[in-house]
Amino acid sequence: MSRILATVIALLMLCSGTVQAGDSNFQEELGQAQLAGKGSYRWFGIKLYEAYLWQEKGVRAETTLLDGRFILELVYARDLQGERIAASSIDEIRKLNMGSPDQHAAWLSLMRQVFPDVQEGTRLSGVYQAGQGVRFYRDGVLLKEIKDAEFARAFFSIWLDERTSAPSLRKQLLGQTS
Repeated sequence: MSRILATVIALLMLCSGTVQAGDSNFQEELGQAQLAGKGSYRWFGIKLYEAYLWQEKGVRAETTLLDGRFILELVYARDLQGERIAASSIDEIRKLNMGSPDQHAAWLSLMRQVFPDVQEGTRLSGVYQAGQGVRFYRDGVLLKEIKDAEFARAFFSIWLDERTSAPSLRKQLLGQTS
């Protein structure tokens, strides 16, 4: 009976947009977190993943997003190779004109080491900490911490920069309706 009650409470929290400490990697990273926004990413009409942006409770200002801490969670809708995820990520960083060619090579090498192959339902999370770097998780298990603030900013800009190639998803993640 207590499992059913706990499940109902967890679902109510998700519906209300607030997650309490203890869920996934949120306890270690943000304590109490709130869902800022969510949306789907599609490539030529094929859904690749559902994205969720979690922020510290009470933090909502888009202009300070990359100056704080947050978690971007991707729940994959299909099987993808980690190599392809890394290559696509560096392509998007290049399109944003962030980093140098030497940094791109180093960052691609890092991402190839970090990003696993994923299957439908795999949850990859990136924890952004301004001025410090990023921690990557797969289904709540730490994959790697990268202490490179420039890489972290460039990586999360793929989704959150105004120049993103997915502006509709960006708006959804930021909780903007128009």
